[in-house]
Amino acid sequence: MKRFKKILYLAACVLFTVLLGSCTDSKAVMDTNSLITDHNWSYVNRAKFDCKIDDDKATYNLYFNVRVTDAYKYSNLFVLIHQTSPGGLKKTTRYELKLASKDGEWLGKGSGNLYSYQVPFQTNIKFPATGNYHFEIEQNMRDNPLHEVSDVGLRVEKTK
Repeated sequence: MKRFKKILYLAACVLFTVLLGSCTDSKAVMDTNSLITDHNWSYVNRAKFDCKIDDDKATYNLYFNVRVTDAYKYSNLFVLIHQTSPGGLKKTTRYELKLASKDGEWLGKGSGNLYSYQVPFQTNIKFPATGNYHFEIEQNMRDNPLHEVSDVGLRVEKTK
């Protein structure tokens, strides 16, 4: 019985934390990350996200989320972001993300041996129509797999 109470208490704490965290960011339409297995991101392992846009009159900011370990050997990261609109229109854009300064200092927020980044890749955009948009993020570096990438994600937020 004591064990059941402990599990119930732990579940209630986790639920409360999740609910509290989801209430604090009213601008976010979505903010989701995908874990990279064994910190080895291969070309075929695209992170996939779906985002429902309800307001085609609003402007949005789109962010690329990434976490790398301190053993990541580059100062940047190239990605391809594939976007499919509700009507099936596909668009692919290549982006370079700066992760470290010229002297090797990480630019992200560090916690232990992980560094987190949230980098804007499109700002003040309007989606042409309402509906579900599909995004796929593909690593576009020379190394395959790319080592020491912990997780990648996408954030879509309304600007106002």
